[in-house]
Amino acid sequence: MSAATPTVLRQLSPATTARLLGSWHAGGPAYVALADALRAAVLSGTLAPNTRLPSERELAATLKVSRTTTSGAYARLRELGFAVSRVGSGTVATLPQRSADPAPGRPAGGDAPVADDALRAVTPAGLPSGVGHLDLWQATPPAPPELHEAFARALERLPAYLDSGGYEPHGLTPLREAVAARYRERGVPTTADEILVTTGAQQAIALLAHTHLHPGDRAVVESPTYFHAMESMRDAGGRVVGVPTGPLDVDLLASTVRRAQPRLVYLVPDFQNPTAFVMSAGERAAVREIADRYGVTVVGDETLVELNLSDVELPPAFAGDGTSPHVVTVGSASKAFWGGLRVGWVRAHPQVIAHLARARQSADIATAVLEQLAVVELLGRHEEVMAGRRRMLRERRDLLVHRLREAFPSWDVPTPQGGLFCWVDLGRPVAQAFAAAAAAEGALVAAGPIFSPESTGSASRVRLTFTRSPAELADAVPRLARAWSRVVPSGRARR
Repeated sequence: MSAATPTVLRQLSPATTARLLGSWHAGGPAYVALADALRAAVLSGTLAPNTRLPSERELAATLKVSRTTTSGAYARLRELGFAVSRVGSGTVATLPQRSADPAPGRPAGGDAPVADDALRAVTPAGLPSGVGHLDLWQATPPAPPELHEAFARALERLPAYLDSGGYEPHGLTPLREAVAARYRERGVPTTADEILVTTGAQQAIALLAHTHLHPGDRAVVESPTYFHAMESMRDAGGRVVGVPTGPLDVDLLASTVRRAQPRLVYLVPDFQNPTAFVMSAGERAAVREIADRYGVTVVGDETLVELNLSDVELPPAFAGDGTSPHVVTVGSASKAFWGGLRVGWVRAHPQVIAHLARARQSADIATAVLEQLAVVELLGRHEEVMAGRRRMLRERRDLLVHRLREAFPSWDVPTPQGGLFCWVDLGRPVAQAFAAAAAAEGALVAAGPIFSPESTGSASRVRLTFTRSPAELADAVPRLARAWSRVVPSGRARR
């Protein structure tokens, strides 16, 4: 037992732990599978450090396993540095300072089974230094070669702003004008006063959630959908209601809006996260009609719209002619250019923009000036920069799809037309167990239920991103194969 136990900030009930773990048993010794699932949850952030775990006896009764299983799992967590125990304090989840996996060649990593509302999923954050992992979870491509020059030119423009206080709650005028111009290029008449610059698209979504939702209000989303958007809505007190997507059933959406009377609808029309579906022109028009008919604010998340990897002609922009006061769109420089550029934006009616600008000041007041100027430069070279980005991502997508199809003939591995990820069907409802097994093999993957509002859908799906280097993608497949053989011993992958 550890001589020092961290301060306990929260306690996990046995029932919540069971929901968090989902279908955790990945084959092999049960105590190892249980420990791997808990470790994966800690690494992904779903199970926060400094959380007291249920007692061995209570967890064994809830999971319907022997106490030997839970005792062995907790002992393994302590051995790996993911838990400490002390008499009177119980077992507390922790993050180790470095990888502690005793198996040679098997660095620790993590993805998370889904949690309930109190412990909803987040992206892998706070991974301990020295953890060797291949990240197929985080959808963040490397920076383009033009980024350095964009910052150099931004520095040249910076002196013009140094005499001011540096706060522009609506965003710098040159960037707002550049974003508005990009909307006009896509067929949506837009002026700078219809643009609010935010610190990333996630802040834009959170602002919209907190200004539109009050505790108990409903928000309608696609199922599956981007989990951080659901996070923002729940943080605002909203109750999230899902509508199946891929493709979107607009009649069902209309019925849901009529019956649930939501204050907010959140959709991803282009290369939907995680399915990569593209909403048709007819579906977009129908959604705008629903927004106007019921007076509900509909948010179209367009952060992936620039990542067309198949040269297919996209339908007209989600906002249509841009005249509906109930249709709001969100964009970002992070997916198109680089995740380190924490610059996003909202396109909406000027009154909505003014309201959001006032509301954001309780959080961060304004977005950093230098980053905004860098994005102005990148938007000015948009076609040149994006041509290289699409070429790089297309090559990585094709490599991952080819390797997966070759190694896993029983899986359904589609080739997404765009975006940053493959929505893979494993053919059986073992996504959470597979994610836990993959974590033990040093590969981070996102289990399908994490994208479901009900935390129960897409149990046979995993989302795999293809933003890592070709060498990393190639190295990830054998790790996934070892994980798959643990989950489905009779389904060994091909070499």
